[in-house]
Amino acid sequence: MKCKLVLLIALMSCCMTATAIFAEERLADTEVAVETGKIIKTTLHRYVMAYGMIEPEPAMRGKPAASSKISAPVMGILDQIHCEEGQQVNKGAVLFELDSRSSDASIAKAEVAVEFALKNFARKQQLVASENVSRKLYDEAEQLLQTARKDLLYARTQRELLQIKAPLTATVAAIHFKAGEAVNLNTVLAELIDLERLNIAARIPSPEAADLRMGQLVEISSGATFIGEPSPRQGKVTFIGTQIEPLTDTLLLRASLHSNSGLRPGQFVNSRILVEERPGRLAVPIESVVSKDGASVIAVVEADDVAKLKTVKTGLRDGNIVEVEGENLREGMRIVTQGAYGLPHDSRIRSVK
Repeated sequence: MKCKLVLLIALMSCCMTATAIFAEERLADTEVAVETGKIIKTTLHRYVMAYGMIEPEPAMRGKPAASSKISAPVMGILDQIHCEEGQQVNKGAVLFELDSRSSDASIAKAEVAVEFALKNFARKQQLVASENVSRKLYDEAEQLLQTARKDLLYARTQRELLQIKAPLTATVAAIHFKAGEAVNLNTVLAELIDLERLNIAARIPSPEAADLRMGQLVEISSGATFIGEPSPRQGKVTFIGTQIEPLTDTLLLRASLHSNSGLRPGQFVNSRILVEERPGRLAVPIESVVSKDGASVIAVVEADDVAKLKTVKTGLRDGNIVEVEGENLREGMRIVTQGAYGLPHDSRIRSVK
């Protein structure tokens, strides 16, 4: 009986040894080359995304619009052009002149009429002093002088209309006519844009409108995404529309731009409005989170280079990182970033990075 017991114990010991050897061999067999990183603690941001266009600022809050279409106030022949496309012009600078020959003739005629009326009135003043003229003739002479002066003022005003001036300091964006061409009343001759006063006009999905506030930070990218862009251009929300566009279920939002943004009117851009900040959150690269049996897991690398799968709850995504919560997770823990998908539990790994 005693021999059987000794034999049983020896057999069990051999089995345990064999199991341990098999486990070690199995662990060695599952060694996988992966890339690793660390869990970080950072401030995460939530954004409302929008796609919009660069436009000149509209007139708002007492400020004039940052663009203008220069029209002809009267019919005529375009005689001279004093600007060119791309030129910076100051407010009040003469941009165009219409043919003024007829207007100059009217001014000369009116000046002669004023001179005649002035002399006639002067004579009547001398005669009325000596009572050699009736009060009626004196009044008629005075009325004639006033009418002549009004005609001269009108002729000069009409002459000034032939000089078309810049209503604001801006850049000439386009010129639509050439010298010698006939223009009609209110014909648009040119377009001016103040490139220092541009903004973004974007459409925001109506369900996200509740998160928008005046003055919120807006980041702007002229590329397809914000990922990998070192320093996106910034602005602030200056206008939030109240009318929902029924066809697209969106509303209008405008955001300011810095004067040296380098963007141009008509350019399409991506924008994102910062609506929430979450400081001190644990986060990992988005590719390190994989799905297993309907749950989100990450592979935590322990001291002996064995990756153990841990179930996590994911939260806010910010660019290429995502917030994670889980039992015993802490900042600085080493994790598998590339190669976690399909990785068995308790796998020996070999870091290639």
